[in-house]
Amino acid sequence: MGVPAQRGRAASVIHALLVACTLFWALSALCVQGQSQAGQLSVDASPQNARKISDRMFGVFFEEINHAGAGGLWAELVSNRGFEAGGPNTPSNIDPWLIIGDESSIIVGTDRTSCFARNPVALRMEVLCDSKRTNACPTGGVGVYNPGYWGMNIEKGKVYKVSLHIRSSDAVSLTVSLTSSDGLQKLAAHTITGSKKSFAKWTKIEFHLKSSQNNTNSRLQLTTSKSGVIWLDQVSVMPSDTYMGHGFRKDLSLMLANLKPQFLKFPGGNYAMGNYLRNAFRWSETVGPWEERPGHFNDAWGYWTDDGLGFFEFLQLAEDLGASPVWVVNDGASLNEEVSTATIASLVKDAVDGIEFARGGPKTPWGSVRAAMGHPEPFKLDYVSIGNQECWMLYYRGNYQKFYSAIKAAYPDVNIISSCDRSTISPSNPADLYDVHVYTSSSNMFSRTSMFDNTPRSGPKAIVSEYAVTGNDAGKGTLVAALAEAAFLIGLERNSDVVEMASCAPLFVNDNDRRWSPDAIVFNSWQRYGCPNYWMLHFFKDSSGASLHPTIIQISNYNQIVASAITWQNAKDKSTYLRIKVVNFGNSAVDLSISVAGLENGIKKSGSRQTVLTSSSPLDENSFQQPEKVVPVSSPLANAEEQISVSVRPYSLTSFDLLLEPSKHASI
Repeated sequence: MGVPAQRGRAASVIHALLVACTLFWALSALCVQGQSQAGQLSVDASPQNARKISDRMFGVFFEEINHAGAGGLWAELVSNRGFEAGGPNTPSNIDPWLIIGDESSIIVGTDRTSCFARNPVALRMEVLCDSKRTNACPTGGVGVYNPGYWGMNIEKGKVYKVSLHIRSSDAVSLTVSLTSSDGLQKLAAHTITGSKKSFAKWTKIEFHLKSSQNNTNSRLQLTTSKSGVIWLDQVSVMPSDTYMGHGFRKDLSLMLANLKPQFLKFPGGNYAMGNYLRNAFRWSETVGPWEERPGHFNDAWGYWTDDGLGFFEFLQLAEDLGASPVWVVNDGASLNEEVSTATIASLVKDAVDGIEFARGGPKTPWGSVRAAMGHPEPFKLDYVSIGNQECWMLYYRGNYQKFYSAIKAAYPDVNIISSCDRSTISPSNPADLYDVHVYTSSSNMFSRTSMFDNTPRSGPKAIVSEYAVTGNDAGKGTLVAALAEAAFLIGLERNSDVVEMASCAPLFVNDNDRRWSPDAIVFNSWQRYGCPNYWMLHFFKDSSGASLHPTIIQISNYNQIVASAITWQNAKDKSTYLRIKVVNFGNSAVDLSISVAGLENGIKKSGSRQTVLTSSSPLDENSFQQPEKVVPVSSPLANAEEQISVSVRPYSLTSFDLLLEPSKHASI
């Protein structure tokens, strides 16, 4: 997220305000029930007056916030898999790992004996009990278990890849199992056995577990009934069925793919900066074999990340989604400190090296690291954002120029994004794009549909990389917030000659760790749903690269309507549609006469559709209990033609997709 970071509000205050707002909205709706407005919407669909929207207009912004990645999009089930979260000094906290057995049977701690130089902490289990002695181990043995991120979702018939490193002072008989949260229900198990000699040195063990049952609140257990000392490190459980086979949780990834994002901005936000530079995202420490990645404390949002979701994985996700990666570079600034321009050179080189990792040939120093990870072909990294809204900081402009010059010298085609606003950009302080963040109330967001209307039409374009409705009526994702954002996006469509890209924030929230509300997609270990603003984005997923047509709305004494019109083509069947979107942000229904002029090809008699996003109250939200309370509803649009009369409901987003006749010049 942008600077400054929003912190949580008192739950009781939020609840009281929401109750009051809900009552206000409900009473307002009742007072105007039955009232309606009449208006005219004119669409100039002539090709000569159309303007092409940017090919990358609408995308997504991912930040490691709310456990969006660790315990979310990244499918790793084990939390603190390398035992590094407790810090480098041992013995250390092993949370969330817990011990099976009491102090008379097992002593568990950490030491610095790992075989991995960059993450030296390992788990040490001294087993005091035995199956053949008077100090017999309890039934099932002793050991440790990991509950994952608020429970592991284990599904019947699914296969899970288990990987761990073991060293032992004696022969080994270690059972690795997936069980219920209390350990009583065994879902799958495998026993690792070997002689003292077999495990005298660190040994990597890999195998697969197939679950016999479903359990949404499972855990991983490692148990033994054999005395001795066993060391464990880098314990991983990954579902074998991940998105495109690249380690991403499939259901969440599909929700992203369904938005057809044209770019993926990563990794933050405040996460890229850190509260302190020692905890900033360092790309070079997140590449290579996952066991060798040291991980780091995400101090901006208060939790440990193993960095399984690293620089390579972000680039891979962008490629899998068909999106252009937009990398936010740490420019030497955190929320509380800053590197001076005189000493910034090493960070500048680090950024250039990062681009080489993404784009360099397989024989270049950093390109070879990427190739060794299984991707010899370069990634198409064309956008680099220098920092995260730090223009106000003392050294930003001086540091920015160092980054700009070095990157352009090595990669002149890379588009550089500045954190400063448009007014600061000049030949002596150049930029290809400038970053804009908008966080505001729903009413103000609605008014910002005209935010770029008076922007000069020459010079660098904007990337509105973070926008969201916040405040009392935002809740955890309300309809009215989504409608306000829709109106804002219609304004961006209309001003797509000066706005290149846009994405909402935040994208994900694990319901067990809400650091920010609202968010587009809510999930836990086994469920997920889209908030109204997620579904709102579906109305814009075909806008990138489409043709924008001029529209004029005429309604007397009612300024709560905004609209846009685009021509877009269905990639599957090549059908062409004229899509008219209408946001009604007010509490009156509108009888709208739509007039379309200038079409080269007529509207087909059938095949047109109307889609509406609305609900009974503007403060309605989706939830795990009612995941589809506020979702788009689509229906055929009968008698579609150049002149149509429709009714637009209060507090709604409506699209009219008019199927056009095939072009007479189309090839047969």
